[in-house]
Amino acid sequence: MYVASSRPAGTDFRKRLPGTVFALGTVSLLTDISSEMVTAFLPVYLLFTLQMSYLQFGLLDGIYTGATAVLRLVGGYVSDKANRHKSVALAGYGLSAVTKLVFPAVGASTFGIGAVLAADRAGKGVRSAPRDAMISLATPADSLGAAFGVHRTMDTIGALLGPLATFAVLAWVTTHPEPVFVISFCFALLGVIVLAFFVRQPPKTETTRQVSIKRSLGLLRTAGVRRTTIAAALLGFATMSDAFVFVVLQKVSGLSPMWLTLMPVGTALIFLLAATPLGSLSDRIGRWRIFYLGHVLLLGAYALLLGPVTGWPLVVAVLLLHGLFYAATDGVLMAHGATMIDPELRASGLSMIQTGQALARLLSSVGFGLMLTFLSFGTSVLIGLVALLASLLAVRVLVKP
Repeated sequence: MYVASSRPAGTDFRKRLPGTVFALGTVSLLTDISSEMVTAFLPVYLLFTLQMSYLQFGLLDGIYTGATAVLRLVGGYVSDKANRHKSVALAGYGLSAVTKLVFPAVGASTFGIGAVLAADRAGKGVRSAPRDAMISLATPADSLGAAFGVHRTMDTIGALLGPLATFAVLAWVTTHPEPVFVISFCFALLGVIVLAFFVRQPPKTETTRQVSIKRSLGLLRTAGVRRTTIAAALLGFATMSDAFVFVVLQKVSGLSPMWLTLMPVGTALIFLLAATPLGSLSDRIGRWRIFYLGHVLLLGAYALLLGPVTGWPLVVAVLLLHGLFYAATDGVLMAHGATMIDPELRASGLSMIQTGQALARLLSSVGFGLMLTFLSFGTSVLIGLVALLASLLAVRVLVKP
């Protein structure tokens, strides 16, 4: 386990990354094991155990994806205003951990599940911007892509292990949901402990200007921040949620629903291998170029879902492109945004970009759930492909590399 004082041995980077990156990477690794255990279990639990409709599933998935939106802004502003990035992040991680124990209590209630998902994602919303701000404030500007790539790599190790843990519990222990949620809580609690004891609060930023709501919102008057926020929202609106990608892939490929819980592992494995190299590459050739390329790869994944290929070849190809999409976009967007925002407003600015993307993805999940309810799988994916292509063309005009 990496802690705040650690340094990577035999690093390939010209400059060693700060220990904060690895400490927060460890927190995210443990937390992602927890969250991805639940994420991998939800499609099986909701669609096959509780027999929910695709519309209900889309609404819940939209909550899971977009409930973070407003609280990202709150978490970012409060952490900047109080200069307590670590404390705000700790509150968010703690809230998400507690929700894992509440899941079994709500049973099959759609409202109850939705409320717990909203609380879990609220915790994510509160913690995301302060965490990313801590990474950016501790890292030299020319290494931001590498820093976020390393963090996302460690995060993805958790995303890889989480579905495997869920599969192991369901296959070898029990099909009842309670053990999945209890084990998930234990990993989340470990993440909170590491954050509390091994991550340092960044030193206070030297500035003569006070952080205020007016000044934070004024970031949107900055051309770079405004265009990045709009572009991230446009592309987010045309991005099919992970859960729907895996559900469609399982249906189109003809594989057993049992494999649905393991499909996130394929995406996570590619993400794990590619996040750090692509993050480092973005430092050299341009972060926005890599971010844009990631969505082009996603367009290819959608096209494959419409093609004649089925079975395992289709699964491998789609998960490869899906993993590369995340490796090229997730941390790279934050690295790109951090270069345009003053240090004392770093969390607020990053939260605005994240919020635009999260709100768009909420609408996308609900819309795709509606389409799957009334249209065929092929037609729904085709509409998604056309929407993503149109968004790519619009963003190409809006934001220059």
